[in-house]
Amino acid sequence: VQLQASGGGLVQAGGSLRLSCAASGTTFGINAIGWYRQGPGKQRELVAAINTYRGTKYADSVKGRFTISRDSAGNTVDLQMDSLKPEDTGVYYCNYNSGPSMSGYGPYWGQGTQVTVSS
Repeated sequence: VQLQASGGGLVQAGGSLRLSCAASGTTFGINAIGWYRQGPGKQRELVAAINTYRGTKYADSVKGRFTISRDSAGNTVDLQMDSLKPEDTGVYYCNYNSGPSMSGYGPYWGQGTQVTVSS
């Protein structure tokens, strides 16, 4: 499985950004794709995830501000980030895991994309 992440950038607080993760390779079957982030001096944490059934999971800190979605083919997952805060700053990674569970991450990671929110 290969994951290609795009999007990210620099935005002022209150602004919006959209990240996209395109999965290719052996991606058939039930799976979950998630976005994780790692802020400066922090551990990597789950931001949002979506599985093949279109079930979703969000970190409490982004609920109501971020929306994760998946295209009809199921191979591209977007993360719409609105009302961004400086604490959303970090490197964002997409992750692929076999199976429907969104409680843990799988072995496949995309390259990170930097999100910087200025105050």
